[in-house]
Amino acid sequence: MVEDKWIGLALACSSSLAIGTSFIITKKGLNDAARRGPASQSASDNHSYLMNPIWWAGMITLIVGEVANFAAYTFAPPILVTPLGALSVLIGAVLASILLHEELGHIGRVGCTLCLLGSLIIVLHAPEDKEIQTVDEILQYALQPGFLLYVLLVTVWSLFAIYRLVPLYGKKTPLVYISICSLVGSVSVMAIKGFGVAIKLTFAGNNQLTHPSTWVFGIVVASCIAIQMNYFNKALDTFSTNVVNPMYYVGFSTATILASALLFRGFNTTDPTNTVSLIAGFIVTFLGVHLLNVSRQQQQQQTHPGALDEEDVSWANPPASAGGHTRRSSSLYRFDPEIIRSEGNGVPLEEVREESDEEGDERTRLHRGGRGHSGSARGSRQGSRDRLGGVRI
Repeated sequence: MVEDKWIGLALACSSSLAIGTSFIITKKGLNDAARRGPASQSASDNHSYLMNPIWWAGMITLIVGEVANFAAYTFAPPILVTPLGALSVLIGAVLASILLHEELGHIGRVGCTLCLLGSLIIVLHAPEDKEIQTVDEILQYALQPGFLLYVLLVTVWSLFAIYRLVPLYGKKTPLVYISICSLVGSVSVMAIKGFGVAIKLTFAGNNQLTHPSTWVFGIVVASCIAIQMNYFNKALDTFSTNVVNPMYYVGFSTATILASALLFRGFNTTDPTNTVSLIAGFIVTFLGVHLLNVSRQQQQQQTHPGALDEEDVSWANPPASAGGHTRRSSSLYRFDPEIIRSEGNGVPLEEVREESDEEGDERTRLHRGGRGHSGSARGSRQGSRDRLGGVRI
């Protein structure tokens, strides 16, 4: 009979494929909803993406991936399942180059290779899952001081970030949204482990649905996933996919591994070689994810030097670039009228009327005609200054 570890491995790989694909479909849905909605609001602010079929296709794909991920945690330890999420980053990078026209590049291919290598190291050295007889055993693990302190810190930080940091810095850096997703997600993984074990034992003939702890884990799972998906959608809508995916993977994996170590008091292995190999696998995988992100930024700098693009090298998704700096497009480079003022009457520049071609020709003719008479030239210049409201040109 196939060991539970390998069943969990197959489910984790299937989950990564579905989740990596869902990231790209969801991003296209958010972009489509933003194009159809008002220009003054993003799709995540007014929730217009809820009416977009592309976004729903991405969500359905994501749900399929999360169900497979849920089942993977039931059969395999979190320390094996979570790092394999790097495969979703790899798949997302490949699909982004095809569907979102984001170049991969040589460094990106090296990053993909490192992701695969790190995942292989983790698979080969991952420990077996702990034997759990009832769901109450996991609840007893969760009530230990170390894990309770972790949950308390996650709760305090998440509330502080949601009510304090998001309004101030949510649009400036992806770290705010991703920190909420990662920390809350790590707690949801531990709850998924408990709820999944309860379902598994119930199907095996040991009914766990009568245990209150089963439903406690279920409520925690639903609450955490709702928060996690809300802020993950905000991160995807506001920032580049190439930034969100790698940062989310590193943050979520790190937080989940820490939470798992606190919950189960270690990695369920006494072999130091396995422990060192696991840590090495994590480092190699993280490095691969980092190189994928670096390759995106370098390629975009080479392709669009100094230009604004939908997936630019900045954190945020900037608007598409406008045309060249011409007389009629100069309003794109607008300054604050309170800062730039004339020396004479204090008239803002935005109130200065632009001369028509006829007025410009008349002014030139008067200026040239008055060169032989200093008084006339001076009067012409003074008249022009009066028409411009005292602004010196």
